Amino acid sequence: MGDAPFGIDPAVTSQVAKEIAEVLADGVEVAVVIGGGNLFRGLAASARGMDRATADYMGMLATVINALALQDACEHAGVQTRVLTAIEMRAVAEPFIRRRAVRHLEKGRVVVFAAGTGNPYFTTDTAAALRAMEMRADVILKGTKVDGIYTADPMLDATATKYDTISYLQVLEKQLKVMDATAISLCMDNKLPIVVFNLRKEGNLRRVIMGEPVGTVVQM
Repeated sequence: MGDAPFGIDPAVTSQVAKEIAEVLADGVEVAVVIGGGNLFRGLAASARGMDRATADYMGMLATVINALALQDACEHAGVQTRVLTAIEMRAVAEPFIRRRAVRHLEKGRVVVFAAGTGNPYFTTDTAAALRAMEMRADVILKGTKVDGIYTADPMLDATATKYDTISYLQVLEKQLKVMDATAISLCMDNKLPIVVFNLRKEGNLRRVIMGEPVGTVVQM
């Protein structure tokens, strides 16, 4: 979305694709779970009276649109990319099959997981945690518009301070809105670390991959 109020900014997708290409060149296997809030927010539509399940399915379809946009940008950057979707739509993407996704990663392709978990009432965060477990990922990198986890929303509270590291339990107890509770609990149960960082700052993705102190680390 970039700085626009709605839609897809090609400059942003190109920048993300460029950063993915850089870490891929370092031999890192990359899988991406993408949201759809720039096009449609199921929870917001539900709050305005739409049936929650219907709204969530519409939100999942929005993630497929974003996934195709990112795939196009990645392939323009010279990166082979496959979109796998939890809702079957063979004309535009492959259905999600875990072993197929693993093979794509082994072949050096970027895999973009779309349509969340395929189920209503589950967020994109939960889909990211679930796919990370299935792919046996080393870490979840949560790219946002802020540079980590704060004591409060830094956009609203000037006194908010940043955590360099924080435990899963602290995130849950303090009700910090970095990811939903289901996703945090899933990562905690499987000891999967999460790094929350600013995706908008050029070069940050590679810095995180290289182990530089970027963002906030959530772990035991």
